[in-house]
Amino acid sequence: MLFLSKTTSLGLFLLTLALFFTSASCKKTTGGGTVTPTSDTRTFYTADKFVMGGDLSYVNQIQDYGGVFKDSSKVKDPFLLCKDRGMNLVRVRLWHTPAWTATINNGKMYSDLVDVAKTIKRAKDAGMTVNLDLHYSDTWADPQKQDIPKAWEGLPLSILKDSVYNYTLSVLNYLKARNLTPEMIQIGNENNNGMCWNVGKIVSNNFQPFADLLKSGIKAVRDFSTNSTIKPQVVIHVAQLQTAEWWADGVINKGGVTDYDILGLSHYYQWSTMNNMADISTVIKNLKTKYGKKVMIVETAYSWTNQNGDTYNNIMSDPSKVPTYPLTSEGQYNYMKDLTQTVISAGGSGIQYWEPLWITSPMKDLWGTGSSWENNALFDFQGNALKGFDFMTFAYKF
Repeated sequence: MLFLSKTTSLGLFLLTLALFFTSASCKKTTGGGTVTPTSDTRTFYTADKFVMGGDLSYVNQIQDYGGVFKDSSKVKDPFLLCKDRGMNLVRVRLWHTPAWTATINNGKMYSDLVDVAKTIKRAKDAGMTVNLDLHYSDTWADPQKQDIPKAWEGLPLSILKDSVYNYTLSVLNYLKARNLTPEMIQIGNENNNGMCWNVGKIVSNNFQPFADLLKSGIKAVRDFSTNSTIKPQVVIHVAQLQTAEWWADGVINKGGVTDYDILGLSHYYQWSTMNNMADISTVIKNLKTKYGKKVMIVETAYSWTNQNGDTYNNIMSDPSKVPTYPLTSEGQYNYMKDLTQTVISAGGSGIQYWEPLWITSPMKDLWGTGSSWENNALFDFQGNALKGFDFMTFAYKF
């Protein structure tokens, strides 16, 4: 047996005590989610605590066209970069049959199921969860357009409901077979005026056809979940806070859509009539109180400049909309930090930044070459991560 001197014993005791408190302070659990402070004072959140998300749908295409992402001037895999900067969820859009993307990309399609599976794998490999955004269209679906997929044209509502159900189920089964089941799934995208027009269009305040299509998609998710370890949370989605309460009343109370998990909102300062943080808080509180479901901003962004990094005109860059937050890197960070705290304080469950990696590159879309969003990305024109990213690791008050 080894006997130690009194001085040595005291030293070992103090060392053990120090190691105990160091270990105890490196991780804490608050409200059901793990929050991990780091030595550089950043705080990383798990998705069950609060979603810090980003829509990375364009990343594969940008990289195919030579786009490069850097952190502190060092080139880095964009998914790992996002994870290291605090992102815990990747959102990705899926179009039904986007054949038009092949015509401008040398025969290669993007935002189809193969491309989406690639994005989901990259997200999961980097340790992030996934929100799969089903547009139920061959192209962009938003408040101004909800074009029915070409494969479903001419179908009556009774058959279209089955098409929505079978398509949703087949997508989930395809992903499950590859160990890529998403943790969250949107049944539609910015459905202010319905989906799959004209059959599912909201006309004269009649929400029922649209609601029936939503129910078909939701049922497919629930049926899938009975035999899946991962049971995706269902999101329904409306753009802009000023229309959210009207829309929720129509979909839920008039249309009878109650089997969902998250009421998703888009909030963009340029198109919002509610840019005061107090008003944003009121809407989120009202929705959460009235319907008893999670409320989450699933699309948002803020400009760090109103300049262009290419010849493709920017679509959001009005400095007059929120004058207290200048269009600078610091302004972008402060706006996103304040918006996130507002959502948290109002009882919301997350923030998902739209296309934070849509930097300029030789990539093409239907309207131009480069990016119409590079001034709203979380990167500068040279592909370097901006301070705006830091909103994801701020120490918020819950």
